[in-house]
Amino acid sequence: MKLKLALIAAALAFALPVHAQNTKLRAAGSLVSGGLIQQNKEQPFFENFAKNTGLPIDVDYKPMDVLGVKDADGLRVVKSGLFDIVTLRLAQVSRDDPFLLGPDIVGLSTDYDTARKVVDAYRGAFDKRLQERHNAKLLGTYPFGPQILFCKSAISGLADLKGKKVRVSDQSLAKFIEKLDGIPVALAFNETQQALERGVTDCAITGPSSANSAGWPEVATHVMPIGFQIHLVAYAINLKKWNALPPAQQTRMSEAFARFETEAWAYSRELWDDASRCNVGQEPCKYGKKYAMKDVPVKPADQKLVRDAVGAVSLPLWAEVCDKSYDKCSATWKQAVGPLVGIR
Repeated sequence: MKLKLALIAAALAFALPVHAQNTKLRAAGSLVSGGLIQQNKEQPFFENFAKNTGLPIDVDYKPMDVLGVKDADGLRVVKSGLFDIVTLRLAQVSRDDPFLLGPDIVGLSTDYDTARKVVDAYRGAFDKRLQERHNAKLLGTYPFGPQILFCKSAISGLADLKGKKVRVSDQSLAKFIEKLDGIPVALAFNETQQALERGVTDCAITGPSSANSAGWPEVATHVMPIGFQIHLVAYAINLKKWNALPPAQQTRMSEAFARFETEAWAYSRELWDDASRCNVGQEPCKYGKKYAMKDVPVKPADQKLVRDAVGAVSLPLWAEVCDKSYDKCSATWKQAVGPLVGIR
């Protein structure tokens, strides 16, 4: 009888519903200083992760600059598992793996429509590289938007960068500035406004929304809206954490990030247009702070110079560096992206 009762009790215990707590993941997000995409899209998405994905998963989300994590260390952070989901600023993490800068070398992704085609074409190779080299899985992307030129003195075109110190975010851009006889200065984004103010750099390159949020127009006087790059951000999850999820949950998470990606790309474009108006004192200025910078018209010759940089400057230089760390680097790029720009 005792044995029978014990078996019944065990069966009842097994049948009773158990309130299981949601799985917890830790996320290191974009810099707060980066602007409104982080505040209005990324943070709400992660802080309401279970609701947004329909998964029993909660996320402990903190921006990298709040955590004290350098954005250049993103690949190492996700590979080690220190954080489960990490925001990767491609210009910064490309110092650890140049391959990841492939969709954003200078002159390639200079507008939203082109950038979307390039990202989609490179996505499979990008994800494969993350998995094989960095113990991570690609979840999604978004762009800050075309990276344009801000200067604290009058300019009329790219020729005026000769002899000027120009803040850049990666080696591809640095080499291009050198070709213009400018002096590239590698600076973290959150150090740039003060560097402009103190004369450490004469000009700097970023997106109009990021510049507006960080107060660059308080120091810079001229803006030239010529796109050099699109400045991509990617989200990666530690591969061990990803593989531990049931296939159905992996599918649902991928679908949620695809929705987020679509929204973030659209919002980025909206912010870019709005901030471009705000920075030069035009209306409507809905999201940013209004300034009175001088808008420098883009000359067709300068536009061509940037466009031609892919084949003439950025691809050869990037390929030389990248092929040293990964022998299939440039060949993979040419197969995935080459047809979009007529390069074989």
